[in-house]
Amino acid sequence: MATLAVYYPVINYGFIDYDDDIYFFNNPHVLSGLSWANIEWAFTSSEAANWHPLTWLSLMLDAQLFGHSAVHLINVLLHMANSILVFCVFRQMTGMLWRSAVLALLFAVHPLHVESVAWVAERKDVLSAFFGLLTLLLYARYAADKKRRASFIFALLFFACSLMSKPMLVTMPFVLLLLDFWPLQRFNPSSVKYLLVEKIPFCVLSIVTSVVTYIVQEKGGAVSSLAKVSLGQRIENAFVSYGLYLAKIFWPVNLATPYPPSHYWPFGIVIFSVALFAALCVAAVVLKQKYPFAFNGWFWFAGMLVPVIGLVQVGVAGMADRYAYLPLIGVLIVTVWGANEIFTKFQVPRGGMIFIATFLILACAVRAGNQVRLWKNDPALFGHALAVTKNNYVASLDLGFWYAKNGQVNESLQYYSDAVRMSPDNATAWYDAADAFAKLGRWDEAIPDYRRSLQIAPNQPDVLNNLGFALAHAKQLGEAASCFQTVLKLQPDSADAHNNLGTLLFMQGDFKSAAAQFSAAQELSPEEVRFCVNLAGTYQRLGETNLAIQCWQQALHLQPGNPQFRAKLQSLGAQPEN
Repeated sequence: MATLAVYYPVINYGFIDYDDDIYFFNNPHVLSGLSWANIEWAFTSSEAANWHPLTWLSLMLDAQLFGHSAVHLINVLLHMANSILVFCVFRQMTGMLWRSAVLALLFAVHPLHVESVAWVAERKDVLSAFFGLLTLLLYARYAADKKRRASFIFALLFFACSLMSKPMLVTMPFVLLLLDFWPLQRFNPSSVKYLLVEKIPFCVLSIVTSVVTYIVQEKGGAVSSLAKVSLGQRIENAFVSYGLYLAKIFWPVNLATPYPPSHYWPFGIVIFSVALFAALCVAAVVLKQKYPFAFNGWFWFAGMLVPVIGLVQVGVAGMADRYAYLPLIGVLIVTVWGANEIFTKFQVPRGGMIFIATFLILACAVRAGNQVRLWKNDPALFGHALAVTKNNYVASLDLGFWYAKNGQVNESLQYYSDAVRMSPDNATAWYDAADAFAKLGRWDEAIPDYRRSLQIAPNQPDVLNNLGFALAHAKQLGEAASCFQTVLKLQPDSADAHNNLGTLLFMQGDFKSAAAQFSAAQELSPEEVRFCVNLAGTYQRLGETNLAIQCWQQALHLQPGNPQFRAKLQSLGAQPEN
């Protein structure tokens, strides 16, 4: 009920133009629902530079059963289920009813979780966590009675499902060892070897998933090389990120999607972050006998974040709220069990304990509710990100894209210009700015921006194609033709490049060569009516009346009610086919 109260508004929200198109509303495999072809695609696809077949299947099932109407609701229901599972897992392992309940409630309504729940593209986060928590529940049951071999097998099965939803939980074998220490209390000198051997099947799944994920992300161009982000920068960012996550857990303000990438931190901040991390590690080790929950909680948090802390740089994000979805539990363990120790030591009355816990839960719920409202649309989400962060060129680009998509091109230019200023070596920023100028017909401003984008990232077919289009409008036909020819060398199956080159040749009066290009474009995209129209007009210029009639018939077949196509056929002495 607490979760639903916080997240209910999300159910009526639309999609965000930030990966939601890839994961749902522009993905034909997802929108067409479950089929053998789509299931095969889900298990073999590297779309979005990730391998998470169960996430694809869950979204396909949503589309098949509910269309667009319930995809947000399913995210909320999964988070509700995860919150209940957190309670069940810790109630099972510790036997502590109220501490487990407070832990689960804080997990349910913590503002840092809004990104994972409100964002359709993060279905993978809540789904992976669902299977991961089931893994912990079954493992706890197995640990309580080793005769329950079925529980161990199902724990392994759910772990595999978690990894096939999102490869975040590759550190699960480490987490299970932490749980063996506390609260399961299976760790002793005689059991160490057995406990390590017991984790081998989990380790195998983690290693295989890590290798597959790295290959897929590198193939998708998501992994940054050491030339772009040095090892030293990655280590510095990792320590600073740990400190930032802790700060946002205890004081969840200025949360943003996305955060700006940062690879250059002031020396003082780096030293403080390293000292804080080292001090907390030492404290956890020193206190592990007297306060084992502190050892478990801290290393749960620190260990679970390792895959996303930036040592292997994936994408541009240095950190993200969604990365803390399950690692947050570690800090909550220390907080809840530590508070109980303090309350007991100072003999705080039960009423006072209830008041403090209730206050914290309500404070988190109110803050999370405010954060949820930012997800109602792109301007609210990315406008907030720009307001609470500095040099956030990613948010500026996303906001510019939204305005351009909705026909407000002049407004988009402001954000693209800001993105170029914030990140002058970002090829996408220059490209998007050039596209905006092109839509406004400002070719003299579009051309240099396209060129700058190509200087940063050479041989990009889309950029070359659009540059050629802009050059053609600026009457620089020779260079425009060179651009289209280069695109066809890079992408011989680019129908747009064939069509654009054909248009250029048509303008130069080379109708025979133009016809060859239009024909190639039509063969590559037979459902594209403009290619049929261009080819028909070219055949007319060549005096090939019969071929022109065939093309006009094809165009009319694609658009049966088009009076212009009927008139063209009649002018050529042909009757439109019914």
